[in-house]
Amino acid sequence: MVCGDILSLTLNYQQRMENILASLCGTSPEDPLPVWVHGSIGHCFNQLTLSVIPHVILAVVSACFLGTPRPSWGWRIATSFLLAGLFLADTIPATISQQELGPVYLEVLANGTAAVTWLVHGFSLFMLCRSIHGFTRGPAALALLTLSPLPSFIITLVWYCQSGIAWSPAHPGASTRFAILCLQLASLLAYVVSYLFPTAGRQDFLSINYSWQQDQPISEPGIPMPDLQRVAEDGESWLSHFFYVWMNPLMKRGYQQKLNQLQDVYVLPHQLQAARVCDHFYSCWQKKAALQQADEETVSLTSPIIAGGDGSSDASDSPHHAQEAVCLLSVLHAAFGLRFYSLGLLKLAGNLLDFSGPLLLNLLVNFMESCQEPLSHGILYALGLFAGSFLGALLRSQFRYEMNKMALMVRAAVISAIYRKALRVSSASLARFTVGEIVNFMSTDTNRLINFCRSFHELWSLPVQFAITLYLLYQQVGVAFLGGVALALLLVPINKIIANSIMESNKKMLKHKDTRVKLMTEFLCGIRVIKFYTWEKHFSTRIKSCRAKELQKLRAVRYLDALCVYMWAALPVVVSIAIFVTYVLLGHQLTATKVFTALALVGMLILPLNGFPWVLNAILEAKVSLDRIQQFFELMDQDLEAYYALDSPSDTATAMEMQCAAFSWVPVEEESTRQPSSTGTLQLHIENLSVRKGMLLGVVGKVGSGKSSLLAAITGELIKQGGRVYVCDLEQGFGVATQEPWIQFTTVRKNILFGREYDARLYEEVLEACALSEDLNILPASDQTEVGENGVTLSGGQKARIALARAIYQEKELYLLDDPLAAVDADVANHIMRKCIFGVLKHKTRVLCTHRTEFLEKADALLLMDNGRIVKTGTPADILPLIEAFPKFKDTDKGHKDKGLFLMSLRAPIEQGQEEAIKIETEEPTQNNNLIHKEEEKKEGAVAFQVYKAYWMAMGSCLAISILFSLFLMQELDKTPAPPNSSVDVNFYLIVYGTIAGANSLFTIIRAFLFAYGALRAAAVIHDRLLQRVLKATVTFFDTTPTGRIVNRFSSDLYCVDDSLPFILNIFLANIYGLLGMLVIMTYGLPWIGLVLLPLAVVYFFIQRYYRFTSRELKRLCSVTLSPIYTHFSETLSGLSTIRAMRATKRFELENQLCLEQNQRCLFASNTVMEWLDIRLQMIGVAVVTAIAGIAIIQHQRKLGNPGLVGLALSYALSVTNLLSGLIASFTHTEMLMVSVERTEEYTTDIPMEPQDKLVQVSADWPSEGLVEFQQVVLAYRAGLPNALDGVSFTVYPGEKLGIVGRTGSGKSTLFLALFRMVEIKSGQILLDGVDSQLVGLEELRSRLAIIPQDPFLFSGSIRENLDPQGKWVDAELREVLEQCHLWDAVTQMGGLDSELGERGKSLSVGQRQLVCLARALLTQAKVLCIDEATASVDQKTDQLLQQTIRQRFADKTVLTIAHRLNTILDSDRVLVMQAGRVAELDSPARLSQKDGSLFQHLLHSRQQ
Repeated sequence: MVCGDILSLTLNYQQRMENILASLCGTSPEDPLPVWVHGSIGHCFNQLTLSVIPHVILAVVSACFLGTPRPSWGWRIATSFLLAGLFLADTIPATISQQELGPVYLEVLANGTAAVTWLVHGFSLFMLCRSIHGFTRGPAALALLTLSPLPSFIITLVWYCQSGIAWSPAHPGASTRFAILCLQLASLLAYVVSYLFPTAGRQDFLSINYSWQQDQPISEPGIPMPDLQRVAEDGESWLSHFFYVWMNPLMKRGYQQKLNQLQDVYVLPHQLQAARVCDHFYSCWQKKAALQQADEETVSLTSPIIAGGDGSSDASDSPHHAQEAVCLLSVLHAAFGLRFYSLGLLKLAGNLLDFSGPLLLNLLVNFMESCQEPLSHGILYALGLFAGSFLGALLRSQFRYEMNKMALMVRAAVISAIYRKALRVSSASLARFTVGEIVNFMSTDTNRLINFCRSFHELWSLPVQFAITLYLLYQQVGVAFLGGVALALLLVPINKIIANSIMESNKKMLKHKDTRVKLMTEFLCGIRVIKFYTWEKHFSTRIKSCRAKELQKLRAVRYLDALCVYMWAALPVVVSIAIFVTYVLLGHQLTATKVFTALALVGMLILPLNGFPWVLNAILEAKVSLDRIQQFFELMDQDLEAYYALDSPSDTATAMEMQCAAFSWVPVEEESTRQPSSTGTLQLHIENLSVRKGMLLGVVGKVGSGKSSLLAAITGELIKQGGRVYVCDLEQGFGVATQEPWIQFTTVRKNILFGREYDARLYEEVLEACALSEDLNILPASDQTEVGENGVTLSGGQKARIALARAIYQEKELYLLDDPLAAVDADVANHIMRKCIFGVLKHKTRVLCTHRTEFLEKADALLLMDNGRIVKTGTPADILPLIEAFPKFKDTDKGHKDKGLFLMSLRAPIEQGQEEAIKIETEEPTQNNNLIHKEEEKKEGAVAFQVYKAYWMAMGSCLAISILFSLFLMQELDKTPAPPNSSVDVNFYLIVYGTIAGANSLFTIIRAFLFAYGALRAAAVIHDRLLQRVLKATVTFFDTTPTGRIVNRFSSDLYCVDDSLPFILNIFLANIYGLLGMLVIMTYGLPWIGLVLLPLAVVYFFIQRYYRFTSRELKRLCSVTLSPIYTHFSETLSGLSTIRAMRATKRFELENQLCLEQNQRCLFASNTVMEWLDIRLQMIGVAVVTAIAGIAIIQHQRKLGNPGLVGLALSYALSVTNLLSGLIASFTHTEMLMVSVERTEEYTTDIPMEPQDKLVQVSADWPSEGLVEFQQVVLAYRAGLPNALDGVSFTVYPGEKLGIVGRTGSGKSTLFLALFRMVEIKSGQILLDGVDSQLVGLEELRSRLAIIPQDPFLFSGSIRENLDPQGKWVDAELREVLEQCHLWDAVTQMGGLDSELGERGKSLSVGQRQLVCLARALLTQAKVLCIDEATASVDQKTDQLLQQTIRQRFADKTVLTIAHRLNTILDSDRVLVMQAGRVAELDSPARLSQKDGSLFQHLLHSRQQ
């Protein structure tokens, strides 16, 4: 397309080439390579094109198989070497008898090439014979290529026969050559025969294959790899590398729909395996750290990665300069830089080849216009077009493939480094981030870093492309190009402004989205309590208002996006018009060829101009993310060397001692910056504390006095501000049971073993000691039962005992037990004290915090704590009397957090409301009934038509039709053919072009805005339907579905529907119409191309079908293997203190690496599948281009056709490959994103719902009496499970106080669930004031009853919102209630009713949270109150005060209390004893305690022992 310099250079070069060819062939320079001479094919043409070229191709392909250290193979190898010898032999007579057949140099060139080829081929067969291909025939492509020189042999043979010099004695040279030729043909025949009919000893090959399999790497420790688990790409040939032939077996499996599990996917290639990548990364990290240390000489020694500041008192001056952490970017640079930058060379070569297309196209059109140029020029140009597009395709594909590998390496390194840092960072500094934020570092921020890898090379390649295109434009239209460029550059700042405001709105939108997802998570965690209190409406309005704000920002983003699309479409038109106008004004004459070339070049200009703002954006985003991750890496690490004194005290019997030690939860400087009114955090001051080996130390004190903090100080989770802490045997760690038990999402047995070997004797002993044997017998699969997220399917008591069992099984020396007895009943508590604390652990050192002082009488010593100090130490006899007379709530513990799990902010959302009765009931009685969480559904096969229909309906049908129509109009106008090259008035064409362009841009803008509007509407509809459905789902659904899975629907799936889906769908529709337009133009320009297009279309159809099956399954596997990474990470964060105290960090790191490896396997396969497809499509494109060029040359020879139209067809054909791959990519992508719509649809249609009907209208004050009757109630949690209530009948009279007791799992909590209709009963009736509760509307029923649930659930928001979300009460009433619950002082300390509680109420201790729940119950004016072990975490003094409050406030109400502390119900009117889902005893406490052999009497005795 270029005149001037380039053209003259090309012509000079061409003349030189023609002269060389003429001298080689001995022909005239005018026609150096004649095809036809004297009625037969020209000898030179025969030798060069039919002999040399096929031999070169065969040599290259054979060489590809040389790289692999891999029958009648012997015959084939022998004939190959023989052929090489024959070709060398043929050179001798050719040089002696000169010119008999052809010029000497030509013969030497042809024979030399052939000899080298057959040598290479022989060696490659030798290699193949020793490889995995040994017992096959080897690659068929290789055998077929050996036949390619055959035509040349036959032509030469025919020539000999015709010329009659074959056996003539007068020509000895010719006769010799003829004999050699016959031998060559015979050898080739022998080769073919030995390929077709192999003979082989089978045994040898099997043994070869066997040894090959033995070298396979092993994916997981100790798991041998099945035959199918091939290693990707390692040891493959070049050919296989370039065309991804090694992916074929996987593609086939996908097509047969056998790609269902991770095992079906290839193992990662050696260089990508997570362990290897991480080791390399960490070694670079250490080198950097060492260099930095040399500079500063002040980096701590603690952690091998990410040097931490030393946590000793002197270093805690300022966390900001706490440590200059190693810069992440510099480590990435050191680890992967060289390889990353060298990929740039591939990119550069590919870009330069892109320009060869337009240049050769220009030469070809010129060739067709002139009648003088020889045919050989045309063939050269056509070959050039073929070679340029072929090589370009290979280079681009390899660049993308290597780039994907690079991105996976970076991802593995960054994710494992973040995980590693999280395990080492100190709790205090970790508290600055919420769990959500830290998980975000691993997901969003890491993804942005990876996108940067891809954008970086664009950053330099776009300007290069831009510069070259400008130069070419200048060649075409001279200075006039500046007019267009000025206009284009004007649009860049406008584009930037738009991009900026899109970014701004996006940021705000994501903020609203975070708030919404956080709310949603809270809602799901407290779903039981919310249903008990009927707060669904309140939460629904809060979520909807967040969603409305989010959609408002989304609307801005969408419409600005539409504007961007419009400008993108209009730009080429405007620019080219500007160029032409300038050109004409400068007084030049426009020709059609100029218009053509300029238009093609302007098209090439637009891409860099438009891409640039997005590339910059990606780079800025990556910068922000890098800074965020860097900030996380700069947090202080736990430095145990500085924390603990290493010199042991004089007395060797000391297990632990503290002297003058001061601790806090927050670093000093943060403490001072806080306003005094805000949460006063607990300071812990321990003057002198020494624990001897083997003693039992009890720690007592009221709620919030610092008991849990003391244990945290021992394990090193607090910040030490001074003093000395010594612990014996530090490396061994501690046995820890935290106040809020941390349970992993795995089987009960794995929870207890916690990574240790299974020892049957010890295991049984531990189960017995923790009273777990009976519980396990009830569970469906005994200890192989899988417990839900955070142990959701277990009761509070079971969770506490499993956590205790885990600690004991670890066999440590020092045990820290934080109130393990709170959640269990008297009988079990007694058993644990006897068999466990005074049994299995009797020789260990034990520190036990508890409120149940009755069990501490046998302790060796007690500590009484108050306000973070030890008030008194002594024997139980000294201290226990003091506890009763403890100061009465003066300044109720200043709102101190009695931190339950050493750091509450670390807890990932824990499912609340596990009544102990649920423990088994949520199990499925299926074959694998131990897995209560059904594996997340992974739908297989194509996305159902229903899903597209659902999205169409959500968008609105009219709207969808109008969008398709405007798209169609826009494309048709866009593709109107340009003028043929003739002298017709160019102005006329320009006018036509202008009007078409105007109309096109009008339709573009209509389409863009309609599309944006439709997408917004769909997003709104889909969210509302999903939310409505989830709000009304049954409790069972929430128990069997992990929160993460539901939240996923509301976060990532909805984000797809909001954002990604419309974007990709838009591209997909534009691609379809674009392709149609292009095909129309190509067939219009060159009707013959239809013959080539039809078979290619069939090939295209099959390739894309093959691809889509595999790609879809891989994408699904990717998302299924992704969630375990995040689940495992958030689980780790919530159990961080336990993992560290038990010294299990190494194992967790390996587990993380395993999850990561599995996900990377799927990602790698998924990326490679795209490249597999892409290279095949590019080859189709190459075929189309070459075919058009070939047809054009034939037409030229036959004097047919119009050069202008050929140019038009070719210029479109050059971009056909991009369109084809774009079409499939956008289609597959659309399908993949449609999976999100599929998943939301699945929830909106399949979730089980609570009955919404209301059969009886009740009065406003019902139940006015408070009479509760159970009549033969039978309840099972799900069909097929044993009955949890089995024919329960009893009556509670108005105003009566009923206590409910029984062993864990006897069905106590189930009574409440039945009363509130959380689970529907199978048969029987529950009457309230004589009305059947089944007939009353759910909302009405629940709002008329009050409950204090077992798990105190608070949501983030003010105290006022937590007490009274509907805003029914005035401040005075709220204050009165808080005073009655002894909470008012703590609340004023925090800053009054409007002070924020933080995530899940973390500014209050567990006991205080229970008091808030009591306050809620006091507010409701209900006649019936249910209390479920409400005071388990409260000390006895407070408990007595509360019981008194309940008695006063609910004197005339009916109260049902489930209690584990029997003293709380001794004064109730009657006691109901439950056993195995039936009523065992029901009478007054006095009578039951007198009655011999009664269960109640047995419970009382076990408590007093």
